[in-house]
Amino acid sequence: MTYTWLYAVAPAGPAPAPPWGAPDGVADERPRTVDAAGLRAVVGTVPDTDFDSDALQRHLGDPRWLERAVRAHHRVVSAAATGGRALPVRFGTVYRADDRVRALLAEHAEEIRTALADIADRTEWGVKAYPDRARPGRDSGDGTDRPPEDRPGTAYLLRRRAARDRTEHALADAAERARQVHLALSGLADRSTEHPPQPTEATGVRDPMLLNGAYLVHRSREAEFARTVEDLQQRQAPALRLELTGPWPPYSFAALPATGDGAP
Repeated sequence: MTYTWLYAVAPAGPAPAPPWGAPDGVADERPRTVDAAGLRAVVGTVPDTDFDSDALQRHLGDPRWLERAVRAHHRVVSAAATGGRALPVRFGTVYRADDRVRALLAEHAEEIRTALADIADRTEWGVKAYPDRARPGRDSGDGTDRPPEDRPGTAYLLRRRAARDRTEHALADAAERARQVHLALSGLADRSTEHPPQPTEATGVRDPMLLNGAYLVHRSREAEFARTVEDLQQRQAPALRLELTGPWPPYSFAALPATGDGAP
């Protein structure tokens, strides 16, 4: 038995999408298309032994499998979006058969077309902000402030408290600067959103993430957007460090009206 994994939805056209030379999918399958109501879904045939609800849930707990599958999903979505517009579908959207996908396209055609119009000729850019670890007032925490045996305890505690206050003030200042960065970039984007900050375990960065922004930017403004991030970095240094990623398919600004019936 097989299921249908959904990658993206695009307007139907005379040429197949993605190209038949598109990368392999999450199950090393060759992506194909399903059409209905003037829309085209990019899908893959996946085995139920690996992609039914229970099996998929087990896989999601395997970091190596998950990384490989997420990368494959992204490659197919990116191929589908090349040269046009495509509505990326969240990872793990599975249907029991192609007919379920056709029903989705037919029943929600107008909503999907509206969503496609909203992202047409637009890409997603991400900007993360961190407090600069070298900023003034940052407590190094390297233990060099330990008092000698003859240092009065009260004076030492006061110095430690002052250092902590400086660190907290610097962090609050960096957080406000990150908020201003988000407002400035939102003014250049058609839409913007803030995702929850990623933990340090996920980023590999010691400093806390102060901004995890996503921005839907028209292709005609991509260069301006990138220049603005660079300018903001120069203006906010040394208090803030910015990381720009993109362009990506607009994952943060695209959502299907319904989810797969085989998803966990």
